[in-house]
Amino acid sequence: MIVHSQRKKLMANSINLFRVMVIGLVLCISLSVLHGQAPTTLIVRAKALDGKFIGSSIGGALIVVKDAYSGEMLAKGFTEGSTGNTGLIMITPRARGQSISDDKTARFVTKLSLSKPRFIQVDVISPYAKRQATVLSSTQLWMLPGKHIDGDGLIIEVPGFIIDVLHPTTHRYIDLVDIKGKQTEIRANVVMMCGCVVTPDGLWDGNKMEVEATVYLNGEQHSIVRLKNVEMNIFQGFYNFSQVGNYEVIVSAFDPVSKNTGLDKVLFVVE
Repeated sequence: MIVHSQRKKLMANSINLFRVMVIGLVLCISLSVLHGQAPTTLIVRAKALDGKFIGSSIGGALIVVKDAYSGEMLAKGFTEGSTGNTGLIMITPRARGQSISDDKTARFVTKLSLSKPRFIQVDVISPYAKRQATVLSSTQLWMLPGKHIDGDGLIIEVPGFIIDVLHPTTHRYIDLVDIKGKQTEIRANVVMMCGCVVTPDGLWDGNKMEVEATVYLNGEQHSIVRLKNVEMNIFQGFYNFSQVGNYEVIVSAFDPVSKNTGLDKVLFVVE
């Protein structure tokens, strides 16, 4: 009987403790809501100009959220997920208020604890994994306690191209005897900031893009060579590096429709 009584007492104490914990949790939540301290969701997406979203396939975009006045860091991380639905983003006409993302589309999610409205700055550094092409896109906005910025979230546009010069290579020493009288290939890889492919007559049409190699010899502009989109992402041209000296080749891309720009460069020596 004594053991049974002790068990009943222990059970009653456990139930009372559970009730106290539940009541305390409810009070905490209620006080947080009353004082505007409920976690407030912020979703940030980075979208390439004239392209799709910047996600895991290209290394993501670095998102930095901070107080716009004090500079205090509030959140930091990378966008993760897919580049999104091509048809929905690039082809289907969009009605006002229509979403262009789904549950797999790349995003960065954070929850800010706000006691009152806060003016924040959101920086997008992208594409983070391709530093020669990285640009900073930024905006500012008011975050209000309990007013979530979810769904498509805050979409920040990132202009540019990712360009890698594949040939000639940087800091190469070339013997003039080996190339004299010959055309040397200039070859570059050009993709959208989202990693979306550029192809002749494709959705991102390389035939309509102006990709050029500007050749400098000993610091002075020597020639401009137009590069042609010969296969997926690859642009090619030829030039006769017929003089001894220090060369700099800048490959640039310009889309006359979207006004996107980008470049990469190599330096080498002909001796």
